[in-house]
Amino acid sequence: MKRFARSPLACAAACAALACAAGARTAAAASVRPRAASPAVRTALGRLWLGAAWYPEQWPESRWPKDLALMQAAGINVVRVGEFAWSTLEPHPGDYRFGWLARAIAEAARHHIHVVIGTPTDAPPVWLTSRYPQVLRVHADGRPAQHGNRRQFSYASPLYRKFCRAIVTRLAQRFGHNPDVIGWQIDNEYTSESYDAGTRRQFQSWLEHRFGTLAALNRDWTTAYWSQTYTAWNQIPLNALPGNPGLMLAHRQFVTATWLGFQRNQLQALRAHIAAWQFITTNIGGLGWSDNWDHYAITRPLDIAAWDDYVGEGQLSFYRNGAMSDFVRGWKRQDYWVMETQPGFVDWAPISNSLVKGAVRAMTWESIGHGADAVLFWQWRAALGGQEQYHGTLVGPDGKPEPLYTEVQRVGREFKRASAVIAGTTPHSQVALLVSYESRWAIDFQRQTRRYHQLRVLLDYYRPLENLTHSVDIVSTRAPLRRYEIVFAPSLNVISRSLARHLRAYVLGGGVLVLGPRSGMKDQYNRLNVERQPGPLVPLLGGRVQQYYALDAPVAVSGAVGRGTGGIWAEALSRHSPATRVLLRYGAGNAWLTGKPAAIEHRYGRGAIIYLGTILNRRLMHAFLARRLAAAGVRSPFGVLPRGIELMRRVGAGREVVIVINHGEAARTVRLPHEMHDVLHPGHLVRTLTLRTQGVAVLEHASPG
Repeated sequence: MKRFARSPLACAAACAALACAAGARTAAAASVRPRAASPAVRTALGRLWLGAAWYPEQWPESRWPKDLALMQAAGINVVRVGEFAWSTLEPHPGDYRFGWLARAIAEAARHHIHVVIGTPTDAPPVWLTSRYPQVLRVHADGRPAQHGNRRQFSYASPLYRKFCRAIVTRLAQRFGHNPDVIGWQIDNEYTSESYDAGTRRQFQSWLEHRFGTLAALNRDWTTAYWSQTYTAWNQIPLNALPGNPGLMLAHRQFVTATWLGFQRNQLQALRAHIAAWQFITTNIGGLGWSDNWDHYAITRPLDIAAWDDYVGEGQLSFYRNGAMSDFVRGWKRQDYWVMETQPGFVDWAPISNSLVKGAVRAMTWESIGHGADAVLFWQWRAALGGQEQYHGTLVGPDGKPEPLYTEVQRVGREFKRASAVIAGTTPHSQVALLVSYESRWAIDFQRQTRRYHQLRVLLDYYRPLENLTHSVDIVSTRAPLRRYEIVFAPSLNVISRSLARHLRAYVLGGGVLVLGPRSGMKDQYNRLNVERQPGPLVPLLGGRVQQYYALDAPVAVSGAVGRGTGGIWAEALSRHSPATRVLLRYGAGNAWLTGKPAAIEHRYGRGAIIYLGTILNRRLMHAFLARRLAAAGVRSPFGVLPRGIELMRRVGAGREVVIVINHGEAARTVRLPHEMHDVLHPGHLVRTLTLRTQGVAVLEHASPG
């Protein structure tokens, strides 16, 4: 029997190259048909997309033309429809009523607006959940979910999947070749797992398929500890309680497999009937960083990745939002869509304040700069009823534009000017940050200190790297690495033998690998690696971690790059090879650490591996990373920028496009390395750029190549 470790999370096979459908019923549709569909179905479809979520089923048809005319006037060219409309599409079992949706799509086309159809399976109708209560999700405490909200079903329920496949098949048959439909979104923001008896049996069967024998499971989970040894598969629990580390990691992997199965059910139904030029995606929520399941695995079978970009309380943190955008781009290592973004304010934050004037425009352009080809707002018009009445919109319940409408309208004009320049380009980085869901889960299960927040640790690396290079990839540990001059792996807690081989090959080939604290502590079963840290990479490093310490106070750290402190976590390192050199040492303050190496480096093959065993303060971290980048030959022609300035580069099709945003509270001036065309002000050449607060510039290299 195959072991899970050899073939994790089996997915639907990748699609073969798709042929483009010839002809078009409307000129609008013809303008977006790709000439030859690629595995990404030509993600951008040749232009920038500005859109909104539109719910025509909530309004009289007589209102539709007015709403769509306002959208057209704002420069909106795509809407997402249908993802919550199951009770309108199928008001009674088998009674499919798609006429209203066909009319809505046709009316949108008359206003030169294309459509992405969301499958309606995130909000089942009451006839389904009342007749078949067995499809309802069960909370971790044993309570069944109730109708009246959304996502009250179990993703694992075979019966629920049957109903989903039926309506998705019918929708695909009806609209799969409609020239005004350019894509499909499966469901909406996968979220909560179920703890019902049927899902538990599926978990047990999944484990049996993965491990083959109970002896293997007991060995790999070390179940002799606390007499946890299992003698039957049906003894294995499914709950949300802290427990055996191996079981907890396996549960997260099972949740990912469950989501994949739910998604595959609809993916197959769509691909059986839709045209090659219609893409398929799903919108991932959770502010980008949710860790209930593996985003890399979920997006792998889809044509493009998409996410929902929200700030919530407070104001835009451009480093965090930029990092999340780069993270999303790394899911499939290609451009992506923002299927929902915040139209000023939300209704679910502790304080649902509005973003400052101009920030929505800046946030939209930031998404484009980091690799988005589309930004859609949630939602177009305020619903009269329902749980999200207070959420921000572009149009009020009376159908009149909200104050934010004019800001979005400006973006629409700018997209029209910049679309042809940006189409076919994507960010290109020499530097990567590695993310592993197994590592994230393993650390969060056993944090050792409540202050160790992995996203904050990632941002400690990302912030200076972005400042120094203006382009950072955030990718899976399984991604090809040869293109990168230097790779950083903060918190790479789980390093299996296969991952170690992958990283070793990168270093041997000339790459520089920088490991952060807690790296290599665990193997793929969440067991401690016997070599200590960094596990199977100890021979490569020529050293290892002697001991780790959760800190209650900072410790002094110094080296050739300067002096500072290490906080939250610290590891005392040792050298086993005379070729391994010390880069940083701990100073006085903690007797266990005093004088011990805090960072070491070993040249190996044509490359090098570096281990940093603590979380440095910002100034020392910047200096440390700047030295590593310089040694690797990585630099940006734009140099150091004024505080609050974000600069993003997209390259391709023989050109370079630079997007500059001033997120600061005062005007800033940026000196460019060469003259550039001002795309938003055609005919202007720029060498010195001055931007007011929330100002945006889109520039094209005057002499590309």
